[in-house]
Amino acid sequence: MKVCVLIGIILTIGNNLFAQEYRWQQRADYTMNVTLDVKTHILRGTQKLVYHNNSPDTLTKVYYHLYFNAFQPGSMMDVRSRYIDDPDPRIGDRISKLQPDEIGYQKVRSLTQDGAAVTTREYGTLLEVQLAKPLLPRSQTVFEMQFEAQVPVQIRRSGRHNNEGIDYSMTQWYPKLAEYDHAGWHLNPYVAREFHAVWGDYQVNITLDSRYTVAGTGVLVNADSIGHGYGSSGKAIKNNRPTLTWRFRASNVHDFAWAADPDYKHLRTKVPDGPELHFFYQPNSRTKVWESLPELTVRFFQFMNEHVGPYPYETYSVIQGGDGGMEYAMCTLVVGEGRPASTISTVYHEAAHAWFQGVLANNEATHAWMDEGFAQYYQNEAKGAILGDADPHSRVYEGYRTLARGGKEEPMEQWADFFTINDAYRVAAYFKGCILLRHLKYIVGDENFRKGMRAYFATWKFRHPEPLDFIRVMEKASGMQLKWHLNLWTNTKKQIDYIVQGIEANAGRSIIRLTRKGELPMPIDLKVTYSDGSEQMVHIPLNETVAVKPVAPSWHVAPTWDWVNPNYSLELTHPGKQVARIDIDPSGALADVTPDNNFLIVSGGQ
Repeated sequence: MKVCVLIGIILTIGNNLFAQEYRWQQRADYTMNVTLDVKTHILRGTQKLVYHNNSPDTLTKVYYHLYFNAFQPGSMMDVRSRYIDDPDPRIGDRISKLQPDEIGYQKVRSLTQDGAAVTTREYGTLLEVQLAKPLLPRSQTVFEMQFEAQVPVQIRRSGRHNNEGIDYSMTQWYPKLAEYDHAGWHLNPYVAREFHAVWGDYQVNITLDSRYTVAGTGVLVNADSIGHGYGSSGKAIKNNRPTLTWRFRASNVHDFAWAADPDYKHLRTKVPDGPELHFFYQPNSRTKVWESLPELTVRFFQFMNEHVGPYPYETYSVIQGGDGGMEYAMCTLVVGEGRPASTISTVYHEAAHAWFQGVLANNEATHAWMDEGFAQYYQNEAKGAILGDADPHSRVYEGYRTLARGGKEEPMEQWADFFTINDAYRVAAYFKGCILLRHLKYIVGDENFRKGMRAYFATWKFRHPEPLDFIRVMEKASGMQLKWHLNLWTNTKKQIDYIVQGIEANAGRSIIRLTRKGELPMPIDLKVTYSDGSEQMVHIPLNETVAVKPVAPSWHVAPTWDWVNPNYSLELTHPGKQVARIDIDPSGALADVTPDNNFLIVSGGQ
């Protein structure tokens, strides 16, 4: 008996240790000193990286991303853009036409590990490093590097002189250590899509022409001596030096981005009991909307803090730059001269990433929908709550239905770079990811959904969650089984398609016939409208959920619909009333591919 108990204890301890190790996180702490020559667009610098191997594995190699190398004729990004059927118009064939002084490159001039030279091999946007000595589990090593980069003409995300005249959009600008986790190395070449990286602390010192205002990740620790709107007084500081060194610090982030322009106007505000917000833009007749962004962004942060969880950092910056909108740690770069409504929507979308890409930080290369789709959902929800948009998700559903009915849909879980067309990626990552959250809210109910999303953020922040991690939190919050929907919606192209087939009515009693034509089953909310104007809400549970969502006492909960049966008969009694209309999903949450047959108007009110 004692032996059995001892074995049980050992197994329990072992399982707990395994569970803890499964979510170990590597750590990479950067110290960088860089100088940018604004005449030649050459950046030179040093990087000290303290790499913590928290894995159970001995590492003999590490890898760096050299993202600027994508902006060279013949690169994977260039070739992919020239051969895909619907190229991103921002790229097209532009990379193939770059001249030597317009391309981007990153060159590692020297690299050591704990003072010893290492062997490197560069291919495309990756640098393989053969370690001078193995890096043992739960140990650390120090890499010291000298590097040089040429800032490319702005084409995609990074670069100089974008279409709105911003001088420098400095993203993916430094040699960046690749992520290693329980799945191994993540060595995605820079083809088009987004990123996955290691948590760490950043100390970044940037020296350049003193006329430039610099905006970026983290807190500027020498703000009072720099000025440019950063100092505690907020006033300009006279400075006759030819260059300034900007000293930024950021803790527990997985990237560092910055931008610089001599004409930036800098606005500041603060979220009550929250971060300080910074806004950088070039003032002109097309950027007047930026004057309203501080108040609107404060309200967005309050909305997200309530519905998802508290933003954990001291600052956040909205920066005019780049070529559309792109999220980075503690900041975003957005274009700023579009329609006011478009600019606000972009800021809301990119700021939503501060919770998902910034803090939860799933792998965007393999599960882009967990970031893009969730940001799209909360962008839309905030537009409804703050701006009064009556139907903020309509464009999402229209885009999905158009692609799905056209036969060009691809599974959401396909790796981001491998979609056949860009439009299929956009619909899968942004639209279907957004619709997934609307479906879950529909399945589990409003309060369970809100509770689940807050629990997901609290449980998985700073831990790189994966799809099953997310859905398990939602299952625990709701008490319902949800993996079936995650599987069908993300791994297949199965569609939702329900039909009201007809009604048989007789003396205060009706049998409503429903058919599931599509291959993706769902629980059904049904609204029955009577000829006297009264309404009856009905919930038809799906067997796969096991439990039933909470509904109002006035609702009728019908018997369960087993997914294997395409047909369902709903019997209702309604003494003294006649049915006038039947509506499947009156909320419009279901992405039914043919919603036109989701209702039936009963002739004469049977």
